[in-house]
Amino acid sequence: MSASDDAKFMSLALREAERGLYTAHPNPRVGCVLVKDNEIIGKGFHLQTGHGHAEANALQEAGGDAAGATAYVTLEPCSFKGRTPSCADALIKAGVVRVVYAMEDPHTENRGLGFTKLRNAGLQVDGPILEQSARALNPGHIRKFETKMPYVRLKMAMSLDGKTALKNGSSQWITGPEARRDVQRLRAKSSAIVTGVQTVIDDNPSLSVRQDEIDVEFPQLASEVDRQIVVLDPEKRIPLTSKLLSNPNLLLVTLNDPKNTAHLSAEQVQLAADGNRRIDLSALLRELAKRDCNEVLFECGATLAGSLVSNQLVDEFIIYIAPKLMGHTSLSLLKMGEIVLMDEVPELDITDIRQIGSDIRISAKAQRKF
Repeated sequence: MSASDDAKFMSLALREAERGLYTAHPNPRVGCVLVKDNEIIGKGFHLQTGHGHAEANALQEAGGDAAGATAYVTLEPCSFKGRTPSCADALIKAGVVRVVYAMEDPHTENRGLGFTKLRNAGLQVDGPILEQSARALNPGHIRKFETKMPYVRLKMAMSLDGKTALKNGSSQWITGPEARRDVQRLRAKSSAIVTGVQTVIDDNPSLSVRQDEIDVEFPQLASEVDRQIVVLDPEKRIPLTSKLLSNPNLLLVTLNDPKNTAHLSAEQVQLAADGNRRIDLSALLRELAKRDCNEVLFECGATLAGSLVSNQLVDEFIIYIAPKLMGHTSLSLLKMGEIVLMDEVPELDITDIRQIGSDIRISAKAQRKF
């Protein structure tokens, strides 16, 4: 195979992996393409946890033709048996002779071991190829095993004059229906959705992924994934009428003993306070990573959003801008501490700008530490 052929088939494997974007977590999104005599004989991707991995699904499609084939995989094949058998063993048993990979698996139980198993069995292993594209598919999987923290997205919506709610707290709806459907995709990509109790009090959100509002390949599966819904409620103020209390995946995060919420059925966890007697957000994120919440979406108010930014905990900003003007008495996008030097102003790299219905969506990443 030429280098251009390898890149072409790896691109197809990456496209396969994308099919599990909204359903595979907490497992990584992985794709596999089997090629023999320059023809594709099998394709596969990981749809959801507990089901077949990409390599196993591609091998099943190829059948006996897999002997002598080259496998293009977007992530290092697993070397150990978990809920499903080892993919490295399956490739060896099928008679695959060459494996081309996009990236090494950062998983502490697999890193490099899948490649070692393949090479020890006599297979040729080449890569990485299109590594950055593969890493972009699984930012949370990578972040968790490299730093023991999840990948954090902060979603915000504002008017053209930078306001998020009226003075009385009213904020539904700043953006239009197309933007709200777009948020469904953000939720579906996430293992956990986090908000503050004041947002629950003001808006009574459900924070759900709704099958009829998400335009993806497997909408029902995407809506049925068990996503952790997290409410930061240090003083245990969540209303008994909150829609979230009926969600079995709700997690209430408090500072004190939960004696005043014994009547609530939701799971509760107590975390340490930061210097401002608020919940320590770094401790929260470490806790979520332990719970296999690899990609975390914050949909919250200005105070919590400001704390995330001030503590340099946001990996990606998703900002929706509505063509509205709400006036100087309305509430601003972020509540942060005073910044007195321009050198200390947070800078972002804008990675995407596009129109969603009547609104504008900006995606950005932190440019540097601040």
